[in-house]
Amino acid sequence: MGRERGRDDTRNAIAVHAARLMVQDGIEDYGLAKRKAAKQLGIPDACRLPNNDEIDAARREYQDIYRSTEQDLRIRALREQAVRAMRILAAFDPHLTGSVLSGMAGPYAVIRLQLFAESAKAVEVFLIDRNISYKAGQSRLHAGHEPRVLPVFNITVEAIEIELTVLDMRDLRMSLRAAAEGRVIERARLPAVEALL
Repeated sequence: MGRERGRDDTRNAIAVHAARLMVQDGIEDYGLAKRKAAKQLGIPDACRLPNNDEIDAARREYQDIYRSTEQDLRIRALREQAVRAMRILAAFDPHLTGSVLSGMAGPYAVIRLQLFAESAKAVEVFLIDRNISYKAGQSRLHAGHEPRVLPVFNITVEAIEIELTVLDMRDLRMSLRAAAEGRVIERARLPAVEALL
């Protein structure tokens, strides 16, 4: 019983520290935040790390205590920018995901949009035709249990980075995850994001 309680205390300490790192440093990768927190706390990697839900609960608590008004203003501004981008990109049925949707975006948050198109080229041509400069890259997601490497376009609008991940039209019906055994990525279409405002 004492060993189990100690394990719970360790998990909680890592969750709280990881949450602080995510909020203050803008880290959005849960795994990185957990490992960094464990290392900074001097806890060996062999210990059981908290799950993402435990970190999310600690993040909400941290933001409620330390940053509620500032956080509300940040989230509103990011969601407003997301809505503007989603309206421009309406032809690709954009969906908002990530910390801007969940309301836990830190000071360096990226607006993450999933676009659904016949091809990445269609999105690229759209950006070029509108003189929107971008950087091309790739992202890894799991559609069902199938790992996928997806094209990504990063644009910057009013000093806010927007990440556009391009998916196939058939992916609209798929459960998408950041990792094979991770939780399903929540996403929202434009009307749902507008309702959040």
